[in-house]
Amino acid sequence: MRLQKRFPSSVIVTVPEDSYFDDFYDEPGSMPGTLRIEADAKPSILFLTDYNEANVTRKRVPIPKSCANYLDTESVSWLDVQGLGSEDVLQELGEVFNLHLLVLEDVVNVPQRPKVEDYEDQLVIIARMVMPKTGATGFYSEQVSFILGKHYLVTVQEEPEHDCFEPVRQRIRNNKGTIRKQGADYLTYALLDAIIDGFFPVLEDYGDKIEDLEEEVVANPTRQTLQKIYQVRRELLAVRRAIWPQRDAINSLIRDGSELISDDVRVYLRDCYDHAVQVLDMVETYRELTSGLMDVYLSAVSNRMNEVMKLLTVISSIFIPLTFVAGIYGMNFNTEVSQLNMPELNWYWGYPACLALMAVIASGMVYFFWQRGWFENFSTIKDDPSAANNDATSIPRSFNPNRGH
Repeated sequence: MRLQKRFPSSVIVTVPEDSYFDDFYDEPGSMPGTLRIEADAKPSILFLTDYNEANVTRKRVPIPKSCANYLDTESVSWLDVQGLGSEDVLQELGEVFNLHLLVLEDVVNVPQRPKVEDYEDQLVIIARMVMPKTGATGFYSEQVSFILGKHYLVTVQEEPEHDCFEPVRQRIRNNKGTIRKQGADYLTYALLDAIIDGFFPVLEDYGDKIEDLEEEVVANPTRQTLQKIYQVRRELLAVRRAIWPQRDAINSLIRDGSELISDDVRVYLRDCYDHAVQVLDMVETYRELTSGLMDVYLSAVSNRMNEVMKLLTVISSIFIPLTFVAGIYGMNFNTEVSQLNMPELNWYWGYPACLALMAVIASGMVYFFWQRGWFENFSTIKDDPSAANNDATSIPRSFNPNRGH
């Protein structure tokens, strides 16, 4: 299925349908806690990372019951579930960690809106992670669910291929920073912070795309240019839909408070919230720029049409008097009846004189139009090197803050 969007000037943009705007909804009358496993979902792979300040262990476990012995230890246990294709594994996950039916439903039935839900001894966080596509346009988007307990954290990802958690895993392995000295709440913050930072490379790619589109719109706008602009607008809207509720969810963690999140970690979450606000500001700026590019494109097309019409008008204006002269001498009056009936038809130089008259009229009109500036191309925008350094509307560059915590 393909979507069509109609713009002015009878331009139709066809954009392939994608999954950026999918939303999950229950079928009418379905039971609470019903799991919906997608047909193309990847099998679930489980990785357990257990660590304290002195030691760290990472291994792959076959089933969630293998993690039961780690739930009551003082060390931090991180169970990373990658893939939602194994219903039996997910059901067992709910039993081992005593998950509410609605929690398991939100984790499995994707995509859900990013949110935070506080249960008795667990904190459930639904987030959305984006990753840029290598060598292609667009980005990967998947849901990541967090289930935070006193000494453990369970993360559930849609698929195992794309992941922005590797820097956090390296910090745990190499005992870098303070992560091994902190609890599961700090691990939750570190993973959320990695998710928010993952938006910056995506937005940097869109900044480069918008710069290229600006040059293309000014230099040589085509229908494919409009398709590129519209596609960028749709993808930026998808990024906005991901980061807006995610910002509110992080703010909820800071504002509402929970016994599972310490005051020290809440300070770090404020930094994460600031980055989410920065991402949202960049998305809004880029969306405004793409809207401006759409207006510039329509103006460029209109100017090109005006140039064509101006050329046709000049040509028509030149040939109108020539057609008038040719029409008069095409009436063929009879000079034998009266000497007033076009005596120049019998002149020896009558035909060359008529052509010379036409040439003089055409040359005079061309000179008149040239003096009035009708032959100037107003649609050509010359580059001004001095203006490039003083452009107040240049695209802002995102920065990926280098934090040492």
